Amino acid sequence: MEIKYDVCGVGNAIVDVIAPATDEFLAQHNITKGAMTLIFDEPAVEKLYGAMADGKTVSGGSGANSIAGIASLGGKTAYIGKVAKDELGALFNKEINEIGVDFDTAPHSGGPATARCMINVTADGQRSMCTYLGCSPLMDEKDLDETKIGASKIVFLEGYLFDRDEAKAAFVHAAEIAKKYNRKVALTLSDLFCVSRHKDSFLQLVKHHIDILFANESEILALYDETDFDAAFKKAAADCQFVAVTRSEKGSVLTDGKETIVVAADPIEKVIDTTGAGDLYAAGVLFGIATGRELETCGKLGSMCAAEIISHYGPRPEANLAQMAKAREL
Repeated sequence: MEIKYDVCGVGNAIVDVIAPATDEFLAQHNITKGAMTLIFDEPAVEKLYGAMADGKTVSGGSGANSIAGIASLGGKTAYIGKVAKDELGALFNKEINEIGVDFDTAPHSGGPATARCMINVTADGQRSMCTYLGCSPLMDEKDLDETKIGASKIVFLEGYLFDRDEAKAAFVHAAEIAKKYNRKVALTLSDLFCVSRHKDSFLQLVKHHIDILFANESEILALYDETDFDAAFKKAAADCQFVAVTRSEKGSVLTDGKETIVVAADPIEKVIDTTGAGDLYAAGVLFGIATGRELETCGKLGSMCAAEIISHYGPRPEANLAQMAKAREL
């Protein structure tokens, strides 16, 4: 099959509601600071939404944010995710197609609403997420578009989607389709919460189906039951051809199986909102891999994209990342 896309993402299609908040507000609503908490019923969602400060509503979802970043860098992209036939679903569909991403997954009807993530951002830039998954995890194998996956250099799987058995089966099936066409499979562990819930399943997926692995330091330590970063990274590198792990202000560590390098984090005057930092880091690295960049350039693209996203509210780039990369000769 002829290659049409650099990267095809598979993940939770979510609309983000982002607003400033105080630590007192988090405590009042039992929100764990800096983490992601699932909310399972719509009345609780509406109650929290009504209590939040005024903010902005934008399309989100971890994997979709990464795909948006790749599109901003000039990459050719596609996305597979589930929204409902409702107002937020229409917003997600409109916004992702407007930025040049090929998205046409059939919408869900007669059930849960489109997923919503309410993100309360404190003055220190930390984002505390309360997520109602709605219909997004109802995606299964029949929603996978073999044509899109087969026509993509890299298939990118989002760990947040890994909650239901049907979604796990879809992940494996997506990886099998990719291998059928000799494509690469990438995975982001997404969140420590996800690793804690699905450690054994993640390990099996990583060992047998994943070529490119993204994680942050706490996630990689938890996945491999290690307290030493170097030991955990070594285990990941033994399982996957390419590994990229972010370490906040320490930058990131990457290996392609031939060399291992450390790439510094981009300096930034003030962190406004860390929402999407890991997503956009993955976008930069994936774009670099798909376009044949050197390992160090891949890491620098990731750092550049992450720095752009934490300089403003929202999980999608506001600057033209392609122009930024060109200016830096990346």
